[in-house]
Amino acid sequence: MDTSFVLYIGRHTLETALLVSAPILLTCMIVGVIMTLFQAVTSVRDMSLTIVPKLLAVGAVLLIFGNWMLSLILRFVNELFGYIQSFGQ
Repeated sequence: MDTSFVLYIGRHTLETALLVSAPILLTCMIVGVIMTLFQAVTSVRDMSLTIVPKLLAVGAVLLIFGNWMLSLILRFVNELFGYIQSFGQ
């Protein structure tokens, strides 16, 4: 195992983590901005008004993108275990 392979594994790990977390993070950001604008316009300052829509939106995103996210993680883990297996021989 050389340094270029370790850097490849590290980069691939970070790319996979970014791809898996991107739909949830983008959803939270978008819903947060919308709810902040709504609170600024209506002058309503209630913490549950920001949390509940975010939770509902994240739940919907997990239902929509959950299968894709799981397949991406499984593909990464299978590739990683394949590398581990090849080093063991």
